[in-house]
Amino acid sequence: MNLRKVERRRCGASIAVVAGLVGLVALAGGCGVYSTSSGRVDESLRWVNVPYLENATAEPNIEIELTEAIITALQDDNTLRVVGLEGARTELAGRVVGYKLREAFTSATGGNMQVDEYQVQISVELTMRRLDGGENVFTRKRLNGSGNFILGDGATSELTARSEAAAEIVREVLGLIVEDW
Repeated sequence: MNLRKVERRRCGASIAVVAGLVGLVALAGGCGVYSTSSGRVDESLRWVNVPYLENATAEPNIEIELTEAIITALQDDNTLRVVGLEGARTELAGRVVGYKLREAFTSATGGNMQVDEYQVQISVELTMRRLDGGENVFTRKRLNGSGNFILGDGATSELTARSEAAAEIVREVLGLIVEDW
């Protein structure tokens, strides 16, 4: 009788050890997914020129902010080299096609409607083309970003919301360029 209890304990301990090892393997496998390595990048596309975006909106300087954010993100990612046109093999160009400021949240105060929060929405169209005449990596890809800002107590600014929208667009750009290869 005691022998059966010992065997059950050993069996239970063995199952626990196996389950633990399976869990460790699963976790370790997940850790290797994210990498700053540029091993998947087509070498012929590594050197990219990023001219200033065109601005098809009435919002001044938004094209400069977005272009600089894209260049900084590409440099920080370190997968591609941002270079002048003479050293480039590809070009990432496009235009800002939308800038909207809309009411996000309202409240009723004393019978009057009041805007409490606004949302900035920015849209761009980008093309990444090979300068050697090869097929484009992507053409007129539309990317959107948005960010909110609050009025009143704990107020934030439209500039903060623009930065949030630009950050969303930059994440999408990196996803298109780095992950699609």
